[in-house]
Amino acid sequence: MTSTPGPHENLWHAAVRQNPDHARGYAERWRRIEASGKDIHGEARLIDAMAGRGARILDAGCGTGRIGGYLARAGHQVVGADLDAELIEVAREDHPGARWEVGNLAALDLRAQDGARLLFDLQVCAGNVLTFLAGEERRPALARLAEHLAPEGRLVVGFGLDRGYDLDDFTADAAAGGLALQQRFSSWELHPAGSGFLVGVLTAA
Repeated sequence: MTSTPGPHENLWHAAVRQNPDHARGYAERWRRIEASGKDIHGEARLIDAMAGRGARILDAGCGTGRIGGYLARAGHQVVGADLDAELIEVAREDHPGARWEVGNLAALDLRAQDGARLLFDLQVCAGNVLTFLAGEERRPALARLAEHLAPEGRLVVGFGLDRGYDLDDFTADAAAGGLALQQRFSSWELHPAGSGFLVGVLTAA
């Protein structure tokens, strides 16, 4: 599977290699932001509005669980996945109502107790997660997400288009992974599409 251009190395791994305390600092920063009273749940409110009650939701690249935790408290069945074990430990501590798993999206393989692949009504991949992936990880990650979509399921992504992953490359990678971009906005408040930021809604092609 040919990949489009991108970083030679996963940017999160690179940051942690350069600073072993990177994940801890990231987690503490989000805790400080939330404690200050700032709204950190815009993405989660949109996903909640798109979901039927008790929906199966995947928080892909969940970090400390700020989105998935909100959705679990809203009554959804949430699974979060992130490649950083330290961030997953924070998510488990702060948001015990969801299932949190360590894993790279490019190798995502979430299973139920009976071994069946988990399928999700909605998936959210926010926080510029896709722009951190190495070039060779992008198409495999989108393909794995497609494999975890339930029939009529949707994937909602959000990332800055100025972060080294342009719209044409993304839509090509999505198509190669079995996904089609159905709707496009410039913010999590669903402002019209623009050149700075993408909030995209994708379905199985």
